[in-house]
Amino acid sequence: MHSKATTLRDPQVKANIHAAGAVLWRQTPAGGIEIAVVHRPKYEDWSLPKGKLDPGETPVLTAVRETEEETGLRCRLGRYLGKVTYPIPGHRKLKRVDYWAAEVVGGEFNANVEVDQLTWQPLDQVMEALSYPMDRQIVRTFARLPAVTSTLLLVRHAKAGRRDRFSGPDSQRPLESAGRTQAEILTPNLLAFGAQEVFSADPLRCVQTVAPLAEQLGVDIGLEPLLSEQRYAADPDAARQRALELVPEHSVRVLCSQGKVIPDLLNWWAERDGVVLPPARNRKGSVWVLSFADGRLVSADHLDRSLSIDVVPATAVQN
Repeated sequence: MHSKATTLRDPQVKANIHAAGAVLWRQTPAGGIEIAVVHRPKYEDWSLPKGKLDPGETPVLTAVRETEEETGLRCRLGRYLGKVTYPIPGHRKLKRVDYWAAEVVGGEFNANVEVDQLTWQPLDQVMEALSYPMDRQIVRTFARLPAVTSTLLLVRHAKAGRRDRFSGPDSQRPLESAGRTQAEILTPNLLAFGAQEVFSADPLRCVQTVAPLAEQLGVDIGLEPLLSEQRYAADPDAARQRALELVPEHSVRVLCSQGKVIPDLLNWWAERDGVVLPPARNRKGSVWVLSFADGRLVSADHLDRSLSIDVVPATAVQN
């Protein structure tokens, strides 16, 4: 492994190896933050947990799976921390690794074939323990914002049938087959962020998008009529106030809404709290991961409908 993150300019060299990992953290009884650093005997290095995507797997799911496989610890994802790219020695290949902040929620470390040691390093000492500058770069991004945040997962509903082909009220237009598939795929990815409560604007296609998640969690879907396109357009101030009320304090919430609500709501929110939004197409089935500290938006990351990070250069940060 090379010691510096780099991007090759040769157009024939592409990032054709994709991996994902995490800054795995926990809070100490005294309120401090510790970061997990793992030792890999194959490379004789100390690094952040990470690994390659399995076929058909999203980076989000890879980050959770690889973290648990290497450390034995279960986690829930939070902020996106950016990516590093580096060439594979002896090959004309470029490896890309996406990283998320990940809070430990359970499990126990056991030495395995990939990782034989794990140490917990205080945030102010972890840089010295890491072997690679690229890992230190990711930890610096983590340290710029509070570790302890709450998460609101804002979902645009999945694909629905065309309006001109549905004879009933538009609010009752259901998901099409592709949309139902999107809803099923969304479920494990939302669970990777620790989703616990589910809310939705009242159009049927919004409710159906998060229904598989609610069923798996065994919870009811809270209906939010103010966050439908029609009600939002009629009274955006009331809708924004309701969105603020939905920001969780101690849980992770999912909120599904519509294409004419989400961009305006996010632009208002970002301006209110001084956050720069990354570019995003806000396509159906995509997700905004919104992180809050003391009720204020501190980070906004966008997962495209493929549930991968495509155009996001790094986690949005406060001005």
